[in-house]
Amino acid sequence: MDTLDPLLHQPLRTQIAAFLAGAGEATFTELKQRLDVSDGNLDSHLKKLIAAGYVSVRKETGEGRPQSSYALTPLGREALHGYIAALQRLLPLDRAAASAPASQGTPVLRPRTQ
Repeated sequence: MDTLDPLLHQPLRTQIAAFLAGAGEATFTELKQRLDVSDGNLDSHLKKLIAAGYVSVRKETGEGRPQSSYALTPLGREALHGYIAALQRLLPLDRAAASAPASQGTPVLRPRTQ
């Protein structure tokens, strides 16, 4: 049986990784607003993803307040794709879609390739 990555199995960390996979890079403020989470909650989960090497942080200083930008690392992208693949193997949506009546419209999740 496939084991799910325990780091990505937490819903907010899955959302962070998925958002960064699509966005490429996002500031702390963008992540906070798009994911509708508190500063403390987002910071806590980002620290765990950074410590695991799944997310990188780039800090810019200049005029005004320093800005942190986050991106999914190649390791993080690989982990996210592995997580999605493991979910697909545990939830065989392709077989369910093939055997379900057309009116049900069962969605098929496919990882985005880049």
